[in-house]
Amino acid sequence: ITADVVWVIRRFRPDVIICRFPPTASAGHGQHAASAFVAEKAFKLAGDKRAFPNQLKYVDVWQPKRVLWNTFRFGGVNTTSENQLKVIVGQYDAQLGMGYGELAGLSRSLHKSQGAGTQSVAGIRTEYFTQVLGEPAKTSLFDGLVKTWTAKGNSNIDKMLDEVISGFNFNKPALSLPALLVLRKKLSALKDENLKKDKIRALDNIILSCSGFMGEAVTNQAEAVAGDTYNFKLNLISRAENSVTVERVSWLNQSETLNKKLSGDSLITIEHNIQIPADASLTEPYWLAKPAKDAATFSVANDTLIGLPEAESALNVLLTLKIGNERFQVKLPLSFKKLDPVRGDVVEALRIVPALEVKFTQPIYLVKENDDLQLSLNFKLNSNRQFKNGKVNLLFNGERIGGGDVVSISAKDMTINYVITKETLNKINSGRVQLDANYVADDKTYNKKQVLIQYPHLPSLQYFALATAIIMKGDIQAKVKKVGYVEGAGDFIPEFLRIAGIQVDVLKDEDFYGNADEAGGGAGKLLQYDAIVLGVRANNTEKKLGRWMPFLWSYVKAGGNLVMQYNTNQDVTVNKLGMYDFSIANKRVTEENAVVTFLNPNHKLLNFPNKITSDDFKGWVQERGAYFPDKWDAAYEPLFEMHDTDEEPLQGSTLYARFGKGNFIYTPLAFFRQLPAGNVGAARLFFNFLSAQKN
Repeated sequence: ITADVVWVIRRFRPDVIICRFPPTASAGHGQHAASAFVAEKAFKLAGDKRAFPNQLKYVDVWQPKRVLWNTFRFGGVNTTSENQLKVIVGQYDAQLGMGYGELAGLSRSLHKSQGAGTQSVAGIRTEYFTQVLGEPAKTSLFDGLVKTWTAKGNSNIDKMLDEVISGFNFNKPALSLPALLVLRKKLSALKDENLKKDKIRALDNIILSCSGFMGEAVTNQAEAVAGDTYNFKLNLISRAENSVTVERVSWLNQSETLNKKLSGDSLITIEHNIQIPADASLTEPYWLAKPAKDAATFSVANDTLIGLPEAESALNVLLTLKIGNERFQVKLPLSFKKLDPVRGDVVEALRIVPALEVKFTQPIYLVKENDDLQLSLNFKLNSNRQFKNGKVNLLFNGERIGGGDVVSISAKDMTINYVITKETLNKINSGRVQLDANYVADDKTYNKKQVLIQYPHLPSLQYFALATAIIMKGDIQAKVKKVGYVEGAGDFIPEFLRIAGIQVDVLKDEDFYGNADEAGGGAGKLLQYDAIVLGVRANNTEKKLGRWMPFLWSYVKAGGNLVMQYNTNQDVTVNKLGMYDFSIANKRVTEENAVVTFLNPNHKLLNFPNKITSDDFKGWVQERGAYFPDKWDAAYEPLFEMHDTDEEPLQGSTLYARFGKGNFIYTPLAFFRQLPAGNVGAARLFFNFLSAQKN
């Protein structure tokens, strides 16, 4: 990780590094603290040619001027003080029509996955900074930095820039083109290659913008397959009269000489075909293209990509433009463009997909002891090619344990059923089995499925996962048949329970209000459920929960079993989640292998229907849990104690209480991570929680 940060510093050459968190407990949790710890190490190493010398084939050493910590007030923690460097922020920008605090709120509110919507605050405010490493900053973050061309011995460049800025006409930006082209020629003579490359890149964008140039290479296909041929359109326009000449157009191994001057504000369209190279890589984040090195580290085939948000498209149309006497190379990524009836024009990257995708129809299978396993594979054909006489392989540890020998695939979408016998399964001495699938035809192996991520505020993103499924077998018992579920922020609980053969009903208004005053003291229809589960962060996302909670407590009092997963203490719907008080804190155990102590090994939740042991906490992923309560009423019984290395023991991972004739369980354990991963122990424990009223 330190090497990656050193690489980013050397590549982007920052003068000032600002840490959001300190390397101490004030950071809140380990990942926050680690960011500061690594920043300090990288600062010291980035300028040392002995550190990570392999990087120096691509970049030079670089020593930033300083590291500062942007201190904060958050919750009950105040790390600011009046003797720290103070910077006024949030000033109004007339060109934006808003202050930077307002812009910051809009920006942070796009971090939607963690519900991080933030107010857009108008007006100035003070930010505080404390020195960490390097030269102290006394009056400004930028004390002692070279901020002018004059300081680098190029005063004439400063003069030229001042003249361009003072004479710039916002209504006629093309009037600045002659001066900008002279400036470009001046920058091209610089000897500092890093500075020259960076500044010319920025200046070229300004020149193209002033010329009103726009270019796009688009196709009407969202997805393409290596080896197939597609039509694309090249749309070009310059809004400034006679300022841009298109000399040449190139793509892959083809090119065309145009020498066409773009007349003012007139769009030209050129159509061509492009054959996707047979060896074209699939479109996916570069850090997911290869299997991970380990549980904590991605594997990157090309280290020079590290630090980039995504790899540059390999499918580009290259334009050679002439503006004045200067030539420009402009890359246009081949893109997909469509007209959406609501959003209008939508332009996204063209996605390269495999000719054939293979996937199991469900990610997890539960099989009882001495039962055959019945499963299905889905095949999606993305090309017009057909596959004949292929072979389907179902593999465990590379050994074929099922499949079909002659399988032809011609339909765009087809599903085939398979059986793995109990005799075969019984030979595998493991409760959790990863099953792999592939299809082999024409000496090629197809074993990947597309995972497509689409949100209204983001471009479509895809990556490819291997065709795998988790087989959970052995002694995994549940004594419930019907479960109610209150939706939260989203988890795998309903899908997992249905895979286990349990009926799951997602509860709505009518389930609480219909016949609510019949026998059961207000529980009404809810008593049909053996257990009711609240999804993760239900109290933060389900605004009707305040009306529903009285019915849920009536359900528990009448003999129901309520299992509540983690919530945060921000933006809550219900202030009091339990009939007995408990308070949620930002307490967590991030070490997924942290030792778990059973506070009462004889507790019914640890013994029925599954006998829970320390083995059931092996193989957990990412974390034990988060947002543990730190205080609770004596009516609650904590089940476990656990902690991260060198941190205080925590007992808030699961609280149990009887209420009336029923049970209430509050568990911020990370079942929402463990069940999708097919962790057998987590499933056994969760089934015990669901079965509490059956004991």
